[in-house]
Amino acid sequence: MVRYKIEGGLTDALGYLVETSDSSCTVRTRTSDVEIPLALVVAAKEVPPPPQRRESR
Repeated sequence: MVRYKIEGGLTDALGYLVETSDSSCTVRTRTSDVEIPLALVVAAKEVPPPPQRRESR
């Protein structure tokens, strides 16, 4: 999860970190890859994967 600045506030990119460079990082979300300039990053942390779905009875 990467929290970063956008116009008017903050937003999160939740997904897999797939690439980093000296100036940006790329997070693969459910819908697309999001490239985020490191200058806009406020916080980042590892989030555990979602729990396995239970089988229906």
